[in-house]
Amino acid sequence: MGRRPGRFATFGPLATARRYVERIVWAAERVQWPRHGGITATALILLSSIGFGIVRGDHTPVVLDALADVRDMAANAVGFRIAGVAMTGHKHLSRDEVLAIAGVSGRSSLLFLDAAAARARLKANPWVGDATVQKLYPDRLAIDITERVAFALWQKDGQVNVIAADGTVLEAFVSKSVLTLPFVVGSGAEKRAREFLAQFDRHPELRDQVRASVLVAERRWTLKLKNGIDVRLPETDVPRALDQLATLERDKKLLSRDIVAIDLRLPDRVTVRLSDGAAQAREDVLKAKRPKSKGGAA
Repeated sequence: MGRRPGRFATFGPLATARRYVERIVWAAERVQWPRHGGITATALILLSSIGFGIVRGDHTPVVLDALADVRDMAANAVGFRIAGVAMTGHKHLSRDEVLAIAGVSGRSSLLFLDAAAARARLKANPWVGDATVQKLYPDRLAIDITERVAFALWQKDGQVNVIAADGTVLEAFVSKSVLTLPFVVGSGAEKRAREFLAQFDRHPELRDQVRASVLVAERRWTLKLKNGIDVRLPETDVPRALDQLATLERDKKLLSRDIVAIDLRLPDRVTVRLSDGAAQAREDVLKAKRPKSKGGAA
């Protein structure tokens, strides 16, 4: 009779592997093997043990990468090495960055390159809006990408990021080269920035005075002007409010006054808050104009 698997004194992955191998050996001994079957059984046991060790030791990715390299080497040897890459559309990303993102290296072969997977990797990059990858046999590759463009700076919870027009976060704000971009603040501002900022196309003189546009409670915008004035806009009919502000600036030079806030939220009135200094000066003028009491001193 064949021997049954015994018990081991060791524990952990090694003990598990040993028990696994012993069970295979015990099962193999109970089978009536044909001539030379012992060699086959031994090979199967070895292959099973190796496979178990690879999986158990989390070495599967390493082994698959090694097999892929061997596969690519074989394909390159018979004429499928990528000899040239035609690339278009990259501006922010460098050529080497595009190749690295697509997973194309000097060892890659055209035969085994997965064009769909390379395209998916490119589109996963925030700077890439769209991409096409074409294999041109026997040894050419064509990559065309459409990059997103930096549109504005967006601040939320103290973190400033560069965003595209569709609100996609492209990267953290680290470069002074983007300081001239419009600045929007608040939750949801990144998705509504394009539509809101487009309304300043009719009033470029106002746009030049805006330091930041703050989305309040995801409902309405407040403009922070470069001179320190806050302009509170309504939830709806923003074009009407901007027209009104432009008219007041043109006719009354309102934005040059000693004020700290302008409220345009009500359609039938404009509310202005004076600075502390201006408010005090106005109060002094009003006091001087009041009639003196009959028995009062000057």
